[in-house]
Amino acid sequence: MLDSKYHYPRESAEGSRRVVILLFFLSVLFYTLAHIVPDRSGNALKKDMIEASQIMAEATSVLKECQRTMGLQADLNSDINDTGLIGLEHSAITTSVGHLEAKRTSTNPNSAGLVAYLLNACGVKRGDVIAVGASSSFPALIVATLAAASALEVHPLVISSLGASQWGANSPEFHWLKMWNCLHEHTAFSIQPIALSLGGGRDRGEDMDESGRMLLRKSIQKTGIRFLSEPDLAENVRLRMSLYRENAG
Repeated sequence: MLDSKYHYPRESAEGSRRVVILLFFLSVLFYTLAHIVPDRSGNALKKDMIEASQIMAEATSVLKECQRTMGLQADLNSDINDTGLIGLEHSAITTSVGHLEAKRTSTNPNSAGLVAYLLNACGVKRGDVIAVGASSSFPALIVATLAAASALEVHPLVISSLGASQWGANSPEFHWLKMWNCLHEHTAFSIQPIALSLGGGRDRGEDMDESGRMLLRKSIQKTGIRFLSEPDLAENVRLRMSLYRENAG
């Protein structure tokens, strides 16, 4: 039962099942692809997929260690695999309902291999620049994308929102920006986001608690990274595309 202070719409059981089934089949797809992908330049794609998965597994271990150094401990009732990538049921920076099963599935390191495969299928080549619009609702998928980019030797331009749905990066003590800083200091992920936003309602955290909005605003301001707070959808999209083009050169 959620604390009465927070009001989120109830998730449908059918919707939750659909999300879990979709992620299950994506995981099966990666496993299958890793075994049947044809030889190309010495099976380079398969090697990239496996490398991406290994990088994600290592990054997950780094995040767990950062958590423990900060005196935080994963709740093994929700984060049953002790990944450190599963957040809280509710908090001041929670934006909406989330599906715990979907969040758990996304923490599988093979997610990074799947992202590597999909980028390759889109024609992404080494040295390319890719645009990444990231939600802290699925921190594991952000890690998966960074891992895939590293394995494929492409440069990701990341615009990330910090508010998160249930079970995402919604711990005020270890929100996505803190996770990112940990990865920046202790892994090969040496890039920084090109912009940050609060996310949530109108991309301004309107469905978050006010204390949560203040916490995230202060965290963003300390970084010096561009802060996006544009409520108009069309203008928000235009601004983001402009930033991607500008930073891509």
